[in-house]
Amino acid sequence: MKVIEYLEKANKTLFSYEILPLKRGGRINDIFSLVDELAPFDPPFIDLTSRSAEVYYDEYNDGSLKRHIRRKRPGTIGLSAAIKNRYNIETVPHILCNGFTKEETEDALIELNYLGIDNILAVRGDDLRKIPKSDTRPRNTYASDLVEQIQTMNQGIYLEELQDAHSTKFCVGVAGYPEKHFESPNLNTDIEYLKAKVDKGADYIVTQMFYDNTAYFSFVDQCRAAGITIPIIPGLKILTREFHLRTIPSNFFVDIPVALAEKVKGLHKEEIIKVGKDWALQQCQELVNANVPCIHFYIMSSATEVTEVVSEF
Repeated sequence: MKVIEYLEKANKTLFSYEILPLKRGGRINDIFSLVDELAPFDPPFIDLTSRSAEVYYDEYNDGSLKRHIRRKRPGTIGLSAAIKNRYNIETVPHILCNGFTKEETEDALIELNYLGIDNILAVRGDDLRKIPKSDTRPRNTYASDLVEQIQTMNQGIYLEELQDAHSTKFCVGVAGYPEKHFESPNLNTDIEYLKAKVDKGADYIVTQMFYDNTAYFSFVDQCRAAGITIPIIPGLKILTREFHLRTIPSNFFVDIPVALAEKVKGLHKEEIIKVGKDWALQQCQELVNANVPCIHFYIMSSATEVTEVVSEF
């Protein structure tokens, strides 16, 4: 079923999750163990991130996040199919602009359609893959261009005429930034860019993580004022280490409220985890009370804290 259908049919706030594909050389059972923790909570869908080339984040036992540049994580498409078939949970692979030609994108979409995966998150992605100047093959520059290509395939139109080609039926999600994308000069401009993605055919929005619900509610109000009417799913990540006060803002360009930062400074690991869970629980309760359609948790390596929060609802 499509993500938008889950949102439309739900009679309460849903909880969804986003996980990282395996590192090169990893084993799929590690991902299955993570999904085993999430499955009892009946997630409507699970996102699988992707990278254009050589970047990934490691979360260490001391709580620090470190950005690495290497070869991409393998298997986003295959892993999406494996999770869907094993758990009967809809998966949402991320499809990127950067690093891929329109032909490569079309091939990936054809494969996803063949596998019965009907949901996609269209994102621009990190600009890390070096493209020779001599390579002039057409590419999608912005996420709005990618949304347009997907919706064109939904109309049965491909880059070249294909024999026996069928219309795809992709549900398309896009990213939104309550505290604005770090490259945008201001939030108003960022919402204009978001509106362009919606006008091209995006079905729903998932936000970047935030720790102050006021930012989300204000963002939704501004989106509605700009004529954006599709569902806007809030994204959360539980703060579990003191190092997160530095690494989350530097890696993901989001603010940590002073009240939260002051609560965790100088505490031991287990105390910080409790503070982070309590903060996330309060965020969730306020969002549920506001009847948001879904709450989307970002998971780096462990689902334990997330499931402990979600179990309260």
